[in-house]
Amino acid sequence: MIGFGNKRYKSPTTGREVDWLLIGFSPRKANLSLYISVGIKAHEDALKKLGKHKTGVGCLYINKLEEVDLKVLNDMITTSLKKK
Repeated sequence: MIGFGNKRYKSPTTGREVDWLLIGFSPRKANLSLYISVGIKAHEDALKKLGKHKTGVGCLYINKLEEVDLKVLNDMITTSLKKK
């Protein structure tokens, strides 16, 4: 996993605090995983325009970059980094 930026995250269930990345990228065998610290739900409108993808709680899964709109993806990353 490759991470960019730093954010102090506090678990709402346990109260435990950890340092976590603002944006993370992990190339996996099945897909490309993008970790977005502000959460996927914050990008609900952009996800409708993104193209073929799947989501997890804080992850965006893309099979091939050719299947998504790179401008929309770039905007999502830029917006996430600004929200720290």
